[in-house]
Amino acid sequence: MHHLPRYVPEKVFFIFRESDFTMKLDELKYASRFDNVSGSAIREIFKLIAKPGMISFAGGNPAKSALPDDVCAQIAKEVLQQDGKAILQYGATEGYAPLLESLRAYAEEALGCKVDGILPTTGSTQAMDLLCKALINPGDVILVENPTFLGNMQCMRLYEANLVPVESDDGGIIIEKLEEAIIKHKPKILYTIPTFQNPTGKTLAADRRQPIAELAAKYGVVVAEDDPYRDLRYSGTALPSIKSYDKEGWVMFLGSFSKIISPGLRVGYMAGDPRILRKCTVGKQSADVHTSNLTQAIVDQFLRRNLLPEHIRTICASYKEQMDAMMEELATFPAGTTYTKPEGGLFIWVELPEHLNALELMSKCVERGVAYVPGTHFFAEGGHDNTLRLNFSNSTVEQIHTGMAVIREVIAEASK
Repeated sequence: MHHLPRYVPEKVFFIFRESDFTMKLDELKYASRFDNVSGSAIREIFKLIAKPGMISFAGGNPAKSALPDDVCAQIAKEVLQQDGKAILQYGATEGYAPLLESLRAYAEEALGCKVDGILPTTGSTQAMDLLCKALINPGDVILVENPTFLGNMQCMRLYEANLVPVESDDGGIIIEKLEEAIIKHKPKILYTIPTFQNPTGKTLAADRRQPIAELAAKYGVVVAEDDPYRDLRYSGTALPSIKSYDKEGWVMFLGSFSKIISPGLRVGYMAGDPRILRKCTVGKQSADVHTSNLTQAIVDQFLRRNLLPEHIRTICASYKEQMDAMMEELATFPAGTTYTKPEGGLFIWVELPEHLNALELMSKCVERGVAYVPGTHFFAEGGHDNTLRLNFSNSTVEQIHTGMAVIREVIAEASK
């Protein structure tokens, strides 16, 4: 048998230039989940209004006078002296043990029902993020109020959810429209802010709360009941939570101490079914390991020492004066302007005559030293260019009168 000689290939040399491996940073391809997500409109507006002397009705910040810095400083010193080694060490993702005890009692009183499970979070914003992380796959539907809080819409879009708005009126979500949307879109989550809603200041009517819990159970929809403003009530009577009507665990309550103690502490919580909370806890482990032990301990002492009731009474009295001043000014706005009349919270929603564009008018207001948030940013499908959101909590009564006069003048000039 004849054997062919073995073929030995010649050595081949490739010459690479450094430029063959060099990619410019502006060519970097980001995750597709960012394709339809921009930064928070409010954060962008803050960049525009940073100059000294600007009167801002744009954010949702508590008043400086409402931030109990002296009390927090004293509590921080005491808890570090008493339990400093544990507080300064890593903690459990499930929460700082003393807070879990005091928080459960607080939440059960606030919600008007037994709480099966509770998870401290780094602000209630994280609670919504964890809920989306646990439940949402790309393309899943989340039903939202129309309009709704733009910060959490941003969160939902990062998880590539399909946001479907549900028609609302002065009493909040219209139950018949909600059921129609559930049947048509088969959503995973319904997101609602039932009390002094952001951005409108509206409150979900008492006779719509139980039906929402019942529809959730009937169709298998998780309700994210986001209620950070419920304690900031200046008139009227507190209403039962949606969670209090929940018989099967479909309602997850999202609470926060940002508006009633301090946003800088970054302490919120999620209360609801332990099975859902467990998934959220696993998701939290890779996010921040645990919420700050020190800030959890500060909130725990606020609850244990019963400091909240008097603090809330004090800040509510001040906020009512600020809200009344803004309402007084709105009553003098050009004909065709309508606005909500909240019983609490931090926001008033304004609708201008349809031919006016609040986004265009804002730049003119900023030039004159006043800012607000155009309402279009709060709608899942955009539009509604004649709307805007006003915040009164972060301005003095004098600033409110001055700033509202500017907005009134700009609107009057545009109406000519």
